[in-house]
This record gives sequence, C-alpha cells and structure tokens, in this order.
Amino acid sequence: MSGCDHRHLLVVGAQRCGTTYLSRALDAHPDVTMARPSPPEPKVFNDAALSARGVEAYHRTWFAHARDEQVLGDKSTSYLEDPQAPGRAAEMLGEPEVVVLLRDPVRRAVSHWRFSTANGFETLDLEDALLADLRDDRQWDRQRSSVSPFAYLRRGRYAEQLEPWSATFPSTTHVLFTEELLADPAVLTGLVADLGLDPGRTPVPDDERVNAAPGVAPALDAGVTSTLEGYFEESNARLADRLGRPLPW
Repeated sequence: MSGCDHRHLLVVGAQRCGTTYLSRALDAHPDVTMARPSPPEPKVFNDAALSARGVEAYHRTWFAHARDEQVLGDKSTSYLEDPQAPGRAAEMLGEPEVVVLLRDPVRRAVSHWRFSTANGFETLDLEDALLADLRDDRQWDRQRSSVSPFAYLRRGRYAEQLEPWSATFPSTTHVLFTEELLADPAVLTGLVADLGLDPGRTPVPDDERVNAAPGVAPALDAGVTSTLEGYFEESNARLADRLGRPLPW
C-alpha cells in the first residue's frame, strides 16, 4: 500500500484517444492533481526497475507539487498495452482508480499514423502503413520511443489489453469512450462521481483540442476500411460483451 493520505488514479490509455484532454480536465478538479512535469508521461509501471524504487520515490519524482488534493493522477498511455503494469501498480499503490479511454479503433489508427508521421517515425503513406501492421511487427528505434510507433492496428485491440487491468482491479476500473466524453459533459462529471469526488466541483473543460495531430486526416479507401473493420470485429465484439453495452462506433 502507498502509506500516504492520498489516493491514486491511473489514466492508462489508449494512445490517441483523448487521454491528454481527459488528464487536463481531471487536473482542473480541486481534489485531483496529475503528475508533473507532463510531458513526459511517468511510465513507471512499464519498468520493473522504476517500480522497484517504491512509492516514496514515485511521489518525490512526480508529485512533489501535491498539497491537500485527495487524488494523485498518473496518465501514461503505454500502461494499457503492458500486461505486467497492473501487477506492478497493485504492488506499489494497492488499489488505485484506473481509467481507460477508448475510441473507434479505425479512427484511432489513422490518428496514430498522423502522429507518427508528424514526429518523424513514419515514411509510408497511410494505407500502406496500416496494412503493413497486419503482416508483421516493424522495427523501431527504442531510444526514441518506449513502444512501437507502428502498432496502428494492434494497439486498437482493446479487449485483450483491458483484460489484465480489469482482472487486477475489477471494482476500480472505469472504461469511457472518447466519442461520448466529447459529446456529453455528463460523462466527465459521472466519472468524477465514480472516483468518489464531488462532481459539482468539476470545471467545465474548454473545447480546445490538445495534442492533436497537425493537418487534415486523409480519407481511407473503402476497401481498406472494410479490411480494418474486419480485423477489429472479433475484438470489438469481445469488448462489448465484457462491458455489457454496445460500442459507440
């Protein structure tokens, strides 16, 4: 257990699903403070050595600014796809609140490609890059990125990634959808209430896009779109079954 008066919150992903927007919205609540500096993301529970340093080092490194807030929040999108991360988090933090934010995996893949292209990782065009992820795991510079910048489709198989988190934290894992978060302010206030905080103290987030990829998203060929939807069909069905509700895409 953490041995401190604060509770802990992990926003674990998924990448390119609006987690920066959500993190800023939560940070604006007077009872929450998110890890600083941000960027970078802490990614502590992706690393066995960092996790082994313990909760005091975690607090000193990322939450030295914290005062009387109830909840300390860590937004690291690499956590969702690391099956070892939930166990490391449990060992250090006990039972944190876990928030997962998901969006249409095809749209997520396009956003991911735009981000990788804008940051100098990707040289293939959109459709070639997405279809390449069906075939193999492309090599990448691990000094520049802790996770593959080319996992456009694999990173959208949410059901598999969610399983270790919901198994480790069955009563404190909250799954939201980007489409609903952006469309309905009640989704954010509902999350705040679920976190045991006063939803009435939730500031209204502005409409400014954060961490958005530059430029206009290119349109996918209809045949490629159909291929990708087929790729995600089984995973989407498993996710809907696990959550007991239809998906908003």
